[in-house]
Amino acid sequence: MAAAPGLSGGRGSIGVVRTISGDVARRTFLAAQGFTDPRPSGPVTRRHLQRVLDRIKLLQLDSVNVAVRSHYMPLFSRLGDYPPALLDDAAWSPSARRPRLLAETWAHEASLVPVTDWPLLGHKTLPRRWWKHYAPLLERHPTLAGDIRAVVAERGPIGAGAIEKALAPEGRAGDVRPRPPGATWWERSEVKQVCEYLFAVGELAVGTRRHFERRYDLPERVLPPEVFAAPPPDPADAARALVAKSAAALGIGTETDLRDYYRLGPERTRTAIAELVEAGELEPVAVRGWARPAYRSPSATVPRAVSGRALLSPFDPLVWERDRAERIFGFRYRIEIYVPEAKREYGYYVFPFLLDGALVGRVDLKADRVAGVLRVPGAFAEPGRGLPESRIAAELAAELTTMACWLGLDGVEVGERGDLAAALRSALRAG
Repeated sequence: MAAAPGLSGGRGSIGVVRTISGDVARRTFLAAQGFTDPRPSGPVTRRHLQRVLDRIKLLQLDSVNVAVRSHYMPLFSRLGDYPPALLDDAAWSPSARRPRLLAETWAHEASLVPVTDWPLLGHKTLPRRWWKHYAPLLERHPTLAGDIRAVVAERGPIGAGAIEKALAPEGRAGDVRPRPPGATWWERSEVKQVCEYLFAVGELAVGTRRHFERRYDLPERVLPPEVFAAPPPDPADAARALVAKSAAALGIGTETDLRDYYRLGPERTRTAIAELVEAGELEPVAVRGWARPAYRSPSATVPRAVSGRALLSPFDPLVWERDRAERIFGFRYRIEIYVPEAKREYGYYVFPFLLDGALVGRVDLKADRVAGVLRVPGAFAEPGRGLPESRIAAELAAELTTMACWLGLDGVEVGERGDLAAALRSALRAG
């Protein structure tokens, strides 16, 4: 590692900083994300779940269930075959013996975060996001938010549809617009919109889910008493804590990387970075090939090498920031769900494949639960990765087989698309 002259920091100039290679930055990132931790050799337990959460800090939620819902996949990528009920219990079905570990809130996007982090993510810390557009709705129905809270207090945990039905007999729903018959996922009733607003600003929480529907409850009935009763953190202190968590999860990152992890505002992030640098809790570094200054977490480690394999959800923190994935791995990745089928380059729901610290391929995946198979409509090798196609195919076949078993499917079937498809079929047959 060499020294480089001053970089521009948050509050002023930073003197001499270390210069590190892109390869060191890549290995630092992979270690921070848990890809140098060995997978469990025996049953996966709550302790293993906690280890992953300590690494990546949050699990992004998403409604797409083509292969598996996104919040389950980062744990599989790092732990291998594990019981999904382990996560369900930690997030939505706590008990006296197994208390709640995770709560839903808005972070990177809608996410599961450790319950102790919930206060840091209050709406005074995050920028005003989509919920700012609900102000006119609240003005049109000034009593609706209070009425919804009253129903939740009486009947929660409860879904938005049941809340609307509970309000209707007493006329408390007023002239709110219901969800029209045959509506799409995003065509929400006004009651649902207000529920989501109250959830976003922390006045409601998610007590549980049924068939992935949020069941709203009061925060004091969802969060541990010591978390709910704690005074709200100062927004500047919360931002500083979140930037430090971002740095620990990434190992190393630019200002925009650190900001994106929890979707903080730019000014608040820059101030927090400057304060953390001044306190010695972030180290400014230069990374060869990166156009912007970077910051390294003091807890970051640099493994000599990274081995092992993993399939990655499109919403895994290793790849969810597409520009970062391209900068670190040379891997251009775009999700093509909303691209017309004829114009898709790789497929509807494509998983990058990580092997020995490099993104070496990608597979379009679909869990066909009726037929009992994990379908691979397309499999593609990344050019110029320096690994034999036969090895990539063999490792990918093994990981797909493990994933199929984890999902309760009987096998893997590979389609015709992609330059890796034939080799993957052969590797699966060789098994």
